[in-house]
Amino acid sequence: MSEEVEPRNGDVPAGAPLPEEGSPARPAPQPGPQMVFDFPARPALGRADFLVAPCNATAVAWVDRWPDWPGPTLALVGPAACGKTHLAHVLAARAGALIVGRPTVEALHPAATLDRAATLVVEHAADGPPLEADTEVALLHLMNMTRERGASLMLTARVPPARWPVTLPDLRSRLVALPVAQITPPDETLLEMVLVKLFADRQVIVAPAVVRLLACRMERSFAAARALVARLDAVAWGRGRAITVALAREVLEAAAGSRDGGAGAGQDQDQDQDGDGLRGSADRPGG
Repeated sequence: MSEEVEPRNGDVPAGAPLPEEGSPARPAPQPGPQMVFDFPARPALGRADFLVAPCNATAVAWVDRWPDWPGPTLALVGPAACGKTHLAHVLAARAGALIVGRPTVEALHPAATLDRAATLVVEHAADGPPLEADTEVALLHLMNMTRERGASLMLTARVPPARWPVTLPDLRSRLVALPVAQITPPDETLLEMVLVKLFADRQVIVAPAVVRLLACRMERSFAAARALVARLDAVAWGRGRAITVALAREVLEAAAGSRDGGAGAGQDQDQDQDGDGLRGSADRPGG
């Protein structure tokens, strides 16, 4: 008994009429536009995944030396997407810390914080609108209770606590006295590593030439790196093609034109994303 063989692309299925001699061959089907699904990337947030460089080494050292801090509360500050959330997760894994989002009266209540964990992280402590008066009181109360219970508290924000717009005098004096672990903008070498990490979070591998081009021509910030990687991934995925130097150059030029147009119109767009994370992961679209 002969084995039935599936026809390959271009083969004529059994029983189908043969094309007449001299007739043009049927063209191969061309891929159509790809559907793009905006799945969030899942960054790798372990300690081994964090890229240590001169701009963040001091902050990493502060996290690594927990609980040997000079006081119960530490401020971790740095620009958007620089790795603050990543380090918060490192502390959570190391100390069993509870991570709280932007402070509110409810989120800072002892029943939601110190009654559940002895180490806390309050993210975006001063990154949005000024805290309400009752939230300032709640934050001061939390800092006092942290000291009384021998607990640990890390506050993250983009600027040092001395610049936070608080009005409660007791809270301001406490904030000004806090030790500060600061992350500064990346140099070109770290920016290249961050780009590789962000692509890896999306299960995308790009050539070194692409990474060098991006790092050389993009805005030197963590937030810009994340936005650029997301845009490149979306464009490449939508077109069903790899991320090449030519595509990278096209997206860079489009981004530059968009910035120029926005500046001409008096627009000021704040890339306020702090998803942070810095080295290898895998969760395709899409951290």
